[in-house]
Amino acid sequence: MKRILIFLLFLVAKYTVAQNPYPQDYFRNPLDIPIVLAGTFAELRSNHFHAGMDIKTQRKEGLNVIAAAEGYVSRIKISHWGYGKALYITHPNGYTSVYAHLQKFSPKIEAYIKHKQYENETFEIEVFPKIGILDIANNEHIGFSGNTGGSTAPHLHFELRDKNERPINPMLFGLHVKDTKKPTVSGIYAYAIDDKAHINYTNRIKKIRLIPLQNGNYKAENMTAHGKIGFGIVTTDRLDGALNKNGVSNIKTSSNGNEIFEIDFKRFSFNETKHINRLIDYKYYKEQKIRIQKLFVQANNPLSLYKNTINNGYLQIEDSTNTIYNITIADYNGNKTTVSLDITGKKMDSISNNSISEIKETGNYFLYANQAETLHKDNVSVFLPKHTFYDDLLINFNVNSDTLTLHTPSVPTQKYFSITYNTERYNKLDKDKLFIARLNTFNTTKTYVNTKQNENTLIARTNILGTYTIATDTVSPVINPINFKHKKWISKETNLRVKIKDKHSGIRNYRATINGKWVLMEYEPKKDLLVYNFSDNIITDVEHNFKLIVIDNVGNSSTFEASFFRK
Repeated sequence: MKRILIFLLFLVAKYTVAQNPYPQDYFRNPLDIPIVLAGTFAELRSNHFHAGMDIKTQRKEGLNVIAAAEGYVSRIKISHWGYGKALYITHPNGYTSVYAHLQKFSPKIEAYIKHKQYENETFEIEVFPKIGILDIANNEHIGFSGNTGGSTAPHLHFELRDKNERPINPMLFGLHVKDTKKPTVSGIYAYAIDDKAHINYTNRIKKIRLIPLQNGNYKAENMTAHGKIGFGIVTTDRLDGALNKNGVSNIKTSSNGNEIFEIDFKRFSFNETKHINRLIDYKYYKEQKIRIQKLFVQANNPLSLYKNTINNGYLQIEDSTNTIYNITIADYNGNKTTVSLDITGKKMDSISNNSISEIKETGNYFLYANQAETLHKDNVSVFLPKHTFYDDLLINFNVNSDTLTLHTPSVPTQKYFSITYNTERYNKLDKDKLFIARLNTFNTTKTYVNTKQNENTLIARTNILGTYTIATDTVSPVINPINFKHKKWISKETNLRVKIKDKHSGIRNYRATINGKWVLMEYEPKKDLLVYNFSDNIITDVEHNFKLIVIDNVGNSSTFEASFFRK
């Protein structure tokens, strides 16, 4: 009996390892409070999947951040946007943990990175310390939670990556997050894949009415269809302790009991994350701000998240047939929601006038996705590398004076392309102040696009279709001190704070000195704020001469100077 029990325990352990190959109880919660999530792994974001978990910090900054396990700091990156202040720790088991949007680092790490910042005279910096420089012990304090970079509210972004730098769902490593709620479904959409197919008398995208059931599942209204069709879903998950609508972990579909599609959000690589725009109905998202996840795999979709797909998840509905199509949505904790659709095959001789042929994009240039193309008119040329688009495409390309119309932003791209303007007709003084700007939908606002100026050309790289133009910026940035005045004492202040702002092309660079010495001013672009901390101990005199130069993206500059006294 004892041998049988041991054998059964061995089988259970072997099965568990096979199901989850990631180490358990190795990584700890990086905060000293229970994990409550604002964002889940692989959640759908703009142009990317979310690479970690966003842990709530009780709506405040400054919570102690603890190393998830022993290791060494292998990377530190500080950016105005993106991850803000971010720390990377490589562990003996080959995994790397990432901590982003930090307010600041622990004293020993802060001292190391500030030395590098002063050495290079830059706030934005990226360094890769060697093993032995910043070794980290178990449970060591490594920083404080914050809201730096592209963060919109205080939280800790936490990741676990494998040795190939692929992010993996941290929950797979045993980090517990309470979730007793089933995913919810707010929309099911049916797609006629070609001109011959139709759904409920139309071959346009069709939203299917859902009937909620008492057990939390859904049944869709009965529908008729014929030909090659596919489905899309709008679904989210809400975890315990939070109101955020988060991403789900797994979606499966079946036809008459046979599984035909699965997408599993356990791991992905950064070089594929942009292809989220092939997973979702990108056009619908750009127009309606709703992300429909397509439950079928189109051509030129390289995502590694798909499993067990038959006929790429499509259904072929024949006349006078009955098909039961089921969708099962699961969160990481195994809570599941199902949607059941009954499809009657019925071929129609005529369908709604709202046909696909009438809503196809129009244009004047046909592009093959697997070929590079250069479009040219008047003073503008656009170079589109091979595989800029997922599909062959008829696009609208037109130039009117300095305004370029390049189709519509509702078509996704895979690569960056370049826009070049010839500026020979502008005089020298004007040329220096020009940049390429993207116009919004109503052509009322202009957004600076990173522009390279040559003698007679402006060149910009972008990955967004739409309307572009040449814009002019002749206005210098504005500088306003906040907590000090010229010739005043500020001994009680712990820092210097200055507001900087540029109305047109935006801030490109800044440089601050006190008594001729470069000082580190941390830039928070969300607040247009520069801050120098006196704790850096750069200044020792009583009277101090402060000088700040701010330059915008076309080279306009402003200089602010003031003296202050401090003991």
